[in-house]
Amino acid sequence: MKLDPTSLKLFVKVAELGTITGAADASFMATSAVSKRLSELEAYFNTPLLKRNNRGIELTPAGSALLNLSRGVLHNLEDLDLQMRDYASGQRGIVRVFANMSAITQYLPQEMRAFFEQHPDIGVQLEEKVSPIITREVMNNNADIGVCAQLHHGYDLMEFPYHVDDLVLVVPQQHPLAQRERVFFRECLDYPHVGLHTASAINLEIMRAASMANKTLRIRIQVTSYDALCLMVQAGLGVGVLPRGAIRQYVDGLNVNVLSIQDEWARRKLSIYVKDLDRLSMAARVLVEHFIQAASGASSPS
Repeated sequence: MKLDPTSLKLFVKVAELGTITGAADASFMATSAVSKRLSELEAYFNTPLLKRNNRGIELTPAGSALLNLSRGVLHNLEDLDLQMRDYASGQRGIVRVFANMSAITQYLPQEMRAFFEQHPDIGVQLEEKVSPIITREVMNNNADIGVCAQLHHGYDLMEFPYHVDDLVLVVPQQHPLAQRERVFFRECLDYPHVGLHTASAINLEIMRAASMANKTLRIRIQVTSYDALCLMVQAGLGVGVLPRGAIRQYVDGLNVNVLSIQDEWARRKLSIYVKDLDRLSMAARVLVEHFIQAASGASSPS
């Protein structure tokens, strides 16, 4: 025979009730079937486990040891079953999320905190990537969920609306545009720029806008973070375009001014991307639904 959980459960039941008949009745089995299972256990371990007498059964030293070990094994099996059921129901799991800097700095901290309050046993592996890389990695199954700027990616992905970025222009306080409250983007193209990562969605957007204005975008220096861009602007190296909500923590205390950009493209949409919602783990689907609800609540009128 092979050692199996059913035989161990019957052995524990016999030991707890003190009779084979009682264990058989409690397990809805024939007494002969339970007795056969016990004999097979003794043959498997090659040692007596029970002493049978007129009052019922008594455990041998080997039987007492097996009782303690069996309870531990059965408890672990029950815990294994419960945990795996939690994965299937979405209560447990690991979700891989790639997000752009804008989503990470503006929206994800509060939304993830609310998510973990409801789902403390789900883990999230969050990585920052630029938007074009995010959609590619979701398509290649290297990420379950992508959160980034809405863009023409050319992949067969499912897309859900997320938040809206309000892109603004950051300028040094002594800059010729510094006293303005708002500008059209073409007005800042006569000045050098501090740019973000070459492949970032913002960098691609302002290059496209410059091309539409028939002007050249003069990028003096490129950086990979919002705080670095703000510091470079303060140093007078150029002007820069960033999401308004993402830079509040960086511009406080700096000698820079923030101007609204009046162009329509400056209201940038963010999206949630998945390859196939039905093929995601339940935990990933729960997280997608959470993001969608959070964005919907934020966009609803108060």
